[in-house]
Amino acid sequence: MANSEGFINHYGAVRLRVKGSATFRMRLLSLDEVKIKTLVPLTLVALAYKEPTRVTNFTQQRAQLELSTTAINEYFEVTKIIVFTKLVAENYPG
Repeated sequence: MANSEGFINHYGAVRLRVKGSATFRMRLLSLDEVKIKTLVPLTLVALAYKEPTRVTNFTQQRAQLELSTTAINEYFEVTKIIVFTKLVAENYPG
């Protein structure tokens, strides 16, 4: 496991510490945005009392987490992001 460049990972969930006033959208994107997985949106409140978790089923070498709102003048503050991953394979077959 010295070189993890080609490893295939399963992305199982995303947990955030986020607060604000917005409808908060999240997407996982593969390399070059070939595959996209949209997560269930969050409705944010000014005082968050818990860290919401969104379950996903996304398997790729790498993933990018995209965060956005749905309207002008919405805002959010993210103070923690945890992405739950598990190694599936060391490389693609062939």
